[in-house]
Amino acid sequence: MATTVITNEEAATRSGNYIDVDGVRTYYEVTGTGEPVILLHGGLCAAETFDAQTTALAEHYRVYVPERYGHGRTPDINGAITYENMAQHTIAFMEALGIESAHLAGWSDGALVGLLVALRRPKLVRKLVLIDQFVSLDAARPGYLPFMTSMSADNVPAFVVEIYRAFSPDGPDHFHVVFDKLHKIWLDETGIDLTDLQHVAAPTLVLVGDDGCMRMEQVAAMHRALPDSQLAVVPGTSHGLLMEKPHVVNQLIVDFLADEQVPKMFALDDH
Repeated sequence: MATTVITNEEAATRSGNYIDVDGVRTYYEVTGTGEPVILLHGGLCAAETFDAQTTALAEHYRVYVPERYGHGRTPDINGAITYENMAQHTIAFMEALGIESAHLAGWSDGALVGLLVALRRPKLVRKLVLIDQFVSLDAARPGYLPFMTSMSADNVPAFVVEIYRAFSPDGPDHFHVVFDKLHKIWLDETGIDLTDLQHVAAPTLVLVGDDGCMRMEQVAAMHRALPDSQLAVVPGTSHGLLMEKPHVVNQLIVDFLADEQVPKMFALDDH
């Protein structure tokens, strides 16, 4: 992952908003004008990880970047954090702001959250971007489970701890609690099967790094399982492709969200 250093001054001057979402004081940022786009951050991350995408997309769209509970400036909740309740939190966020439908782009955990929103409430999602996240554990690269199993609250990348300490209303000592909740879902099955993807109505972009967290044959399987999908592999990038090659990632997302797609000269009808 790329390193993100957060200073106390940046934490204090960041401009954002709060809204009550099912009793949770939820932080979000919004900028730009046009059709709504909601960016869904990864696990243990915050709005800052999408800064490069927010700037580029705000030239064309109204961009919302909510922080889910236990992340960034939004407090933790009592009980477990799951992909399902994070998806419900996202749905409730949209409803609280009166957003009838939007484009959703999620990275890592955020991709699974966006996918579940598209499955549970298809009319809310215009287009969907899934960035470097497998649907089920069998699609992960062989090194994923050993890496995640060995990870603890004491050896996560430094920038993750910096983000949490700078922003969390629960205080820095609560980091271990949130980490344990998320670590559990990272090691469990997601509850989504590849066959579930046939029910995704929204046009979908599967966007991955060529050295990301998924086995490439599973990336192709995911692309084929979605009824209306495009596939993009960003060369020379890892799971952190958002930060590693933001100019490439941004252009791919902007092109995909555009109303008019490039006509295909040699289309084969066997997707």
